[in-house]
Amino acid sequence: MSDQETFISHLIELRQRLVRAVAAVLVLFVILFIYPGSGYIYDLLAAPLMSALPEGAKMIATGVITPFMVPVKVTALAAFLVALPYVLYQAWAFVGPGLYEHEKRLALPLVIASTVLFLSGVAFCYFFVFQKVFAFIHGFAPKSITPAPDIEAYFSFVITMFLAFGVTFEIPIVVIVLVRMGLVSIAQLKDARPYVIVGAFVIAAVVTPPDVLSQFMLAVPMCVLYEAGLFFARFVAVRRDAETAEPAETR
Repeated sequence: MSDQETFISHLIELRQRLVRAVAAVLVLFVILFIYPGSGYIYDLLAAPLMSALPEGAKMIATGVITPFMVPVKVTALAAFLVALPYVLYQAWAFVGPGLYEHEKRLALPLVIASTVLFLSGVAFCYFFVFQKVFAFIHGFAPKSITPAPDIEAYFSFVITMFLAFGVTFEIPIVVIVLVRMGLVSIAQLKDARPYVIVGAFVIAAVVTPPDVLSQFMLAVPMCVLYEAGLFFARFVAVRRDAETAEPAETR
């Protein structure tokens, strides 16, 4: 098979994988839109903010179709999170044939770990960070102000925070993969620790609201997860050294 035919076959497979992933998200979106409904899902997403607001306060919608579109977007977000394991599996199924045999054995554990870590980051943000941040922010609001957050602005804020914490919780996977692929050593990653700490606080300052609490609650998990990645990467590095030594011993 020529290089051009191989390239075309890869494009066809990529399209098939993307279609399957999108189809899974769409099916789940329809199911969630019917039951429990987009309104219920949005109320669930808004619960941390509403619990921090004064009694009787409500959110507002400034656009004509915003009361409909924002809950639909939230439902789409929920469908994507539920379908995330299947989406990641399709990604690994596409790149899997190009990996070595010992790398393929990592595919399933990495898909499972990536999914669990991303969803753990989202859950940590929803159940812990939102509660603390919203209470902290509204605790400084003057008593003469009646808070009425816009639902579209709240949705944008939630998306940013979910992505920030979801991606942050993938740091151990990134560290393990880098060590496993031999791109960096554990010693190099340890030497880079001061730069990682500074970078964590810089990233937290950029992606989170301009308050110290939310920045601190993103930067600290980034540093802790980096250390967790270094710890587990030791076992991956040992196994990799053993695998590369086996062919030499058999000769």
